[in-house]
Amino acid sequence: MIQSYLRAFQIGVIAGMRAAVAPALLSHKLVRTIPTKQPQKPIHYLAQPPVSIGLNVLAGAELMGDKVPNAPDRTIPFQFISRIASGATCGAFLSEAEGNQAPYGAIAGGLGAVAGTLLFFNLRQWLNHEVGLPDTAVGLAEDALAIGLGWQVVNSIEPGIKAA
Repeated sequence: MIQSYLRAFQIGVIAGMRAAVAPALLSHKLVRTIPTKQPQKPIHYLAQPPVSIGLNVLAGAELMGDKVPNAPDRTIPFQFISRIASGATCGAFLSEAEGNQAPYGAIAGGLGAVAGTLLFFNLRQWLNHEVGLPDTAVGLAEDALAIGLGWQVVNSIEPGIKAA
């Protein structure tokens, strides 16, 4: 059970890095592990192929939009809140997928998103301004890290619910 909430925290960290990547990766995994024809619960909607495709498109747009010079900081209220919401939602769904309590997963995912947002914002600022690395290069490295680590988190999910 603790492992599930740790994974919920980790997917939250990914949401803090890239708000749309976390749900896109989670949906991709759920489509393959709990396929459903008729959704019965909210998690079943995330396991629908059209939803997974849509989330992947949003994640791709986010990855491109992050490289735009006038992209807003992830710490402004709207961006920060959306990352927390993404992390909490993904944490809840991940915990539920493993047969655990969604509210605890939501808390863990939300906390992970706060940690990921602040940690990677400050790391990126430091690498840009103190070390002198180009922002685009740092952003691409963060993209790769978010996708790679996120992929590991979702592939470690141990499904505990049945398909509908």
